[in-house]
Formats: sequence, structure tokens, C-alpha cells
Amino acid sequence: MIPADRQLQKTDYYFIRSADVEPLDIKQVEGVVEQGHLVVRKLMVGDDILMLEVVRKKGLIDPVHKHLDHESMGYLIKGRMRLVIGGQEFIAEAGSSWVHPVGVDHYSEALEDCLQVEVKSPPRKTWK
Repeated sequence: MIPADRQLQKTDYYFIRSADVEPLDIKQVEGVVEQGHLVVRKLMVGDDILMLEVVRKKGLIDPVHKHLDHESMGYLIKGRMRLVIGGQEFIAEAGSSWVHPVGVDHYSEALEDCLQVEVKSPPRKTWK
């Protein structure tokens, strides 16, 4: 059973523009306090997948955390990020993609202002 605070209602549209989705200022992910400015737009929620637009301001640190009930993948559209996933360090630039498998510790730091797409499966609300 999925805890009520992690459930997301399926969106009822086939098409949406990012500008038409309410931005959410995120303070915590998986109970870990964000260090900087993080904004998420919940673009679409399906039965088995969630798509987010993520804006990270330069200097944002997303401290070490992990997801126990879903995996996520990211695609960087703009900016540069330092990622540490499962103890391995990467520098992501526009066009880079990555995966956070279930249960794997990960961390990120925005080296520049960043815009990314993140996909989670199954869909879970991990933020506050």
C-alpha cells in the first residue's frame, strides 16, 4: 500500500505546456532539506510514470538521499550539475542523462542555473 502522502492523482489531459502548470517551491526531498532554490512543475502523472520539470538555481545542493519505492531518470536541458550516484561522480551538461536506481544514494549540486526533465516510475511524491 502506498502511503497517502506519496500518492499522486493521474492527470486528466493529453497535452500541457509547462507555463500552464503551477510551479512548486520545494523545501525537502525524501525528508532531506534542500540547500538552495528548487522549483518543480508536475507536468504529467500516468498510471506507472511521472514527468517533472525541475529548475535548479546555481549553488543548489540536493543532499544525499535515496528512494526506496521508485527509480528516477533525469535529462539536463540547460546548465551544468555535479552528480554523485552510488559513489560515482559525474559532471552533467546539457544533453546528459542519468538514472537513480531504487535504494541507491545520490547527491547533486547545480554548478549553473539548470533546467531538467525528471521521470519517476512508479509515480511518487517525494517532495514537500
